[in-house]
Amino acid sequence: MGFLKDFCFITPLAEWSKGLFINFKCSNEDLDDFFANEAYDYQKQLIGKTYYFALKENPRSIVCAFTIANSSVSVKNLPNRGKKIKENIPREKHIGNYPAVLIGRLGVSSDYKRQHAGTELLNFIKSWFVNPNNKTGCRFVTVDAYNSPDVLSFYEKNGFCYLFSSLKQEQEKTKNNNLKTRSMYFDLIELFGPWAEIQSAIIP
Repeated sequence: MGFLKDFCFITPLAEWSKGLFINFKCSNEDLDDFFANEAYDYQKQLIGKTYYFALKENPRSIVCAFTIANSSVSVKNLPNRGKKIKENIPREKHIGNYPAVLIGRLGVSSDYKRQHAGTELLNFIKSWFVNPNNKTGCRFVTVDAYNSPDVLSFYEKNGFCYLFSSLKQEQEKTKNNNLKTRSMYFDLIELFGPWAEIQSAIIP
């Protein structure tokens, strides 16, 4: 059971549907502008692919949207996290980067935030990349989360960890003392471990 699963359908962004995002508001002007004015151009340039959930009873009403792209996690740059991430990976010494999918943008309409659509959407994305029909290997879901308490807490509650062990370490590594985003990841292997007991009830 879930709002997205029961009342919505998912579809990729198309040229005809990009105009629908003029009315899509998710309490973040940067996200609103991206989906309304940039997402389709990113898609045409093969930089990111955007999908959205709309109401079954009103296909022009967008509930949430996300943009994903291929990415990777370089464990060698993460000395305090590296050992944990490399556990049980065959021939790990020969792998410098691990395949990942980046959530470039994720937004939920302000009208539907109380439906827990954000958590359901993250669970949907996770399930996509462990689905047997997935065409490629993918170990991690990554996100550059806005560096605000509410956003960071949202991803933490959904099982995401910080790529860097501390804010200071990330500032030093990125040479940026005014981070607008924090790098976070979810290890998809967790869906086959203890975390799976929590996820199994809510992943569509």
